[in-house]
Amino acid sequence: MDFDVVIAGCGPTGAMLAAELRLHEVRVLVLEPETEPKSFVRIVGLHARSLELMAMRGLLDRLLEHGRQRPAAGFFAAIAKPAPRDLDTSHAYLLGIPQPVVERLLEERASELGAQVRRGCAVTGFEQDDDGVTVKLTGGEELRTRYLVGCDGGRSTVRKLLGVGFPGEPSRTDTLMGEMEVTAPPAEIAAKVAEVQEKPFWLRPFGGGVHSVVVPAGDVGDRAEPPTLQDFQERLRAVAGTDFGVHSPRWLSRFGDATRLAERYRVGRVLLAGDAAHVHPPTGGQGLNLGVQDAVNLGWKLAARVRGWAPDALLDTYQAERHPVAADVLDNTRAQMTLLSTDPGAQAVRRLLSELMDFDEVNRHLIGKITAIDVRYDLGEGPDLLGRHLRDIDVKTGRLYDLLGRGRGLLLDRTGRLTTGGWSDRVDHLADPAAGIDVPAVLLRPDGHVAWVGDAQSDLDDRLARWFGEPRR
Repeated sequence: MDFDVVIAGCGPTGAMLAAELRLHEVRVLVLEPETEPKSFVRIVGLHARSLELMAMRGLLDRLLEHGRQRPAAGFFAAIAKPAPRDLDTSHAYLLGIPQPVVERLLEERASELGAQVRRGCAVTGFEQDDDGVTVKLTGGEELRTRYLVGCDGGRSTVRKLLGVGFPGEPSRTDTLMGEMEVTAPPAEIAAKVAEVQEKPFWLRPFGGGVHSVVVPAGDVGDRAEPPTLQDFQERLRAVAGTDFGVHSPRWLSRFGDATRLAERYRVGRVLLAGDAAHVHPPTGGQGLNLGVQDAVNLGWKLAARVRGWAPDALLDTYQAERHPVAADVLDNTRAQMTLLSTDPGAQAVRRLLSELMDFDEVNRHLIGKITAIDVRYDLGEGPDLLGRHLRDIDVKTGRLYDLLGRGRGLLLDRTGRLTTGGWSDRVDHLADPAAGIDVPAVLLRPDGHVAWVGDAQSDLDDRLARWFGEPRR
C-alpha cells in the first residue's frame, strides 16, 4: 500500500482529520485541487464544542492569537438574547476568525505531525476491493490506499463516484454575504437595519469601519460567478434605499439555502465527512464546526482500524453517531431560515419564539444546539453523563484537556482502585481523588465523550473492550 488513508480535500475537515490520524502514526496523503490557499478573507465562527476539541489537541492558543471573542449569544435566527449563564463548557464564547487562518493552522498542524499534502491534485476516480482502494488522480496517476475519505465539499466528487444519494431541498433563495467598509454613520445603519422587513438583512460592525453585510440576493443569476461590490450596492439600495457607502470589500460571497444529507457516510473502505456529507445554509454558523467535529469523531476510529485493534463495529459508530447530529443541524437551519422569512406567519412565530427565549431553559437549549455542547451520543442506558462531552476541569496534573493531546482514551479515576490493564497502550489513566467530577470514575474516548461511568472494574473492562478492542496480552 502507498498510504493507509487518502483524504480528498484540505479544507478544515480534511486537515483536521489528517492531524487526528497522524497522532496514531497513520500514513496519510491529503489531496487538494487548489494550487494555493484561499486568498479571500472570510470570517467564520468557532463554537464552544469546536474550541474544546482544539484545546484537547493543543491548538487553541494558536487560534486565539488570530481571533476575536464574542459572547455565546444571538446565534439562533439572529434573535438577540443574552448568553445563558454557566454553560457546560470552559469556552463559553464564539471565536470569530478568518477561515484561511483556520485552514492554514490546521494544515500546518497536519504537516508537523507528518501528513503529506499535495496541492493541484484531485481524485478523478477510484475502485475498491477487499484489501484497499485504487485511487486515480489528476494526470492519470494511480495509487493504493487502505481507505479513502471524501472531504471535498458539497459538490463532492468522491460522493458522486461512490453513488451515495444526497437527498434534501435544492437552493430556492440566495443571499449575498461579505465584509466591507462603510461610510454611513452608526445611527443611520442601526435605524435602517431595524426598519427593513426583508430578511436576512444586517450590517454588523467588526471595528475599524469594517462591517459584515448580509442582504437578499434577489435575481440569483449565475451561482458559479462570485458577486461584485456593485451587486451589493444595487441590492442594498433596493432593500434599504441606500448602499451605506459600502467600499473596499475584504471578501464577497453568495450562498443558497440548499439543505442535503448523504444517505450513508461509509461504503466499504470509502467514507465521507464535512460538506461532502451534509450541506445547509450558514445560519447559526455551524457548517465548519460540524465538519471539524466529524473529523475528530472519525479520526481515532479509522486509525484504530488501520492499527489493527479496532473492535469490529467501531467504524460503523461514525455514521451511527454523526448522521443524527447532522440531521439535527439541518433541521435547526431549516427552522432558522423560516424565521428569517418576511412572511407574516413566519414573523409571528419569530415573535413568539423571541418571547419564549426569555425563559432561560429555552435560550439555553437553543444555544446548546448551535454550539454542539448538548450533543449526546447513544451509548446505551446509563447516567445522563454517558455519551456527553466532559468539560475541561482542574486535575492534579493541571487541566483535563491537556491529557488528551495524544488522541488516546483516558480513565479519570477518583477511586484509585481501577486500572486500564491490557489497554494501557491505548488508554491513559489518571488517579485523582480530588478531580472535579461527581461520579467515582469516567472513561473518556479520544474525542472527549464519556464512554463509561462507574466504579466496578468488570464493567470498565467490558466498556474498554467495546471501544478499544482486545487487551494486550
